[in-house]
Amino acid sequence: MTSDATDPDGAGENADEWQDAAAAANAAAESRPEGRGWPERHTGPVIRRRGQVLSGTTDQRLLDSRGATDWVHSDPWRVLRIQSEFVEGFGALAELGPAVSVFGSARTAVDSREYDAGVRIGRALAEAGFAVITGGGPGAMEAANKGALAAGGVSVGLGIELPFEQGLNPYVDIGVNFRYFFVRKTMFVKYARGFVVLPGGFGTLDELFEALTLVQTKKVTRFPIVLFGSEYWGGLVSWVRQTLVAEGKASPADLELFHITDDVDDAVERVTKESA
Repeated sequence: MTSDATDPDGAGENADEWQDAAAAANAAAESRPEGRGWPERHTGPVIRRRGQVLSGTTDQRLLDSRGATDWVHSDPWRVLRIQSEFVEGFGALAELGPAVSVFGSARTAVDSREYDAGVRIGRALAEAGFAVITGGGPGAMEAANKGALAAGGVSVGLGIELPFEQGLNPYVDIGVNFRYFFVRKTMFVKYARGFVVLPGGFGTLDELFEALTLVQTKKVTRFPIVLFGSEYWGGLVSWVRQTLVAEGKASPADLELFHITDDVDDAVERVTKESA
């Protein structure tokens, strides 16, 4: 293991000095009875033993101005970035009021029936007094945001950093971009009272099964999930019933965790009435 990998503070530990210290610790350890008297150092909640003991202290490494800047890309620094994303998300959405998250494919064509359904669902949710939260992208997400905006409701987009440029659609009133999927998914659930799931791909399935798992395990309660489009979702629902439930991998009661429909009014009524 290199000094970069074992020095999360990354404040310029000299590699040769560190290796000498590790070698000395290992040599000393070999002379002791197994399991006793190993070199040990406590650094906050972390315990290092044997060759993983570092010379110096955390403060010393922090205040040492020499050395590389690899620490910027280390896991401890990422924790602060993750924390900052939660803070920004909570701050932006804390006063949002009642909302429903709408999911669906970014590839949904503007002239498709699915896009039209998304617009109507977004409009109906806004008219019912709910803010509409989407992933902020194009396709079905854009449709729901467009409908909400047209009805004078609050239109929210929670974007995600991707290898290809996507950006937030122009119908978003409040937009937050995230680096991490798991932070973004927390926002979808925390500030929504239910999900409407339009036809979509892997991302939509990920969000759907995340919500189903949270409801099944009672991490969230009174959280309606509506699948819009019986022809699209029918195969998946049949597989859940005929494979998961039939083989005992899920309970028959789990089939009650979601509702499938082709009617916009039914979808909106289900997700708003049950979440009220």
